[in-house]
Amino acid sequence: MKLLFDLLPVILFFGTFKYAQSNADTATYFCNMWLGGGFDAQQAPVICATAVAIVASVAQILWMALRGKKIEPMLWISLAVILVFGSLTIWLHNEMFIKWKPTILYWLFASVLLVGRLSGKNFIETLLGKQLKLPKEVWTTMLYAWIIFFSVIGCINLFVAYTFSTDTWVNFKLFGLMGLTLIFTLGIGVYATKYMKNDSI
Repeated sequence: MKLLFDLLPVILFFGTFKYAQSNADTATYFCNMWLGGGFDAQQAPVICATAVAIVASVAQILWMALRGKKIEPMLWISLAVILVFGSLTIWLHNEMFIKWKPTILYWLFASVLLVGRLSGKNFIETLLGKQLKLPKEVWTTMLYAWIIFFSVIGCINLFVAYTFSTDTWVNFKLFGLMGLTLIFTLGIGVYATKYMKNDSI
């Protein structure tokens, strides 16, 4: 359920885009009515989807705050990025800003991990150290693996954004990025499990 909640803005972005794509006239009317004039039927799907993602991201934070739940730093970072790049997309009528959003988010994560490492901290170990008992060198390897992964996947997103159609990018944003992250996470889990077994012998 938590994973679904965290992915809610992405899922709503995808669903809204597909609906608006199939109902271009309605989407264009909505955009010009509520988000300013000058939008055409080709722009409307991604503009509507961006607006919905912004609202969903804000609603996530408000919902957790009202329930007294701890809001993870990742959600705050994600909110800040979607507000900036989503607003620029709508204001400037330029879909490339929202296409840059995943890349900026991934590169920010990589930067935070790298800066932490340079200051003598391993945020992966800080996050998972209570659940997993691993040798120090394994935590270091996992840290660098995540830094490289976030850096590379950010580049892959830009490649898809600039090379393929917006429709293809939207599909990749949900299924491609999530799939690559899942595969990488499973790989890291297998790697960590091997050292947990060795450590317990």
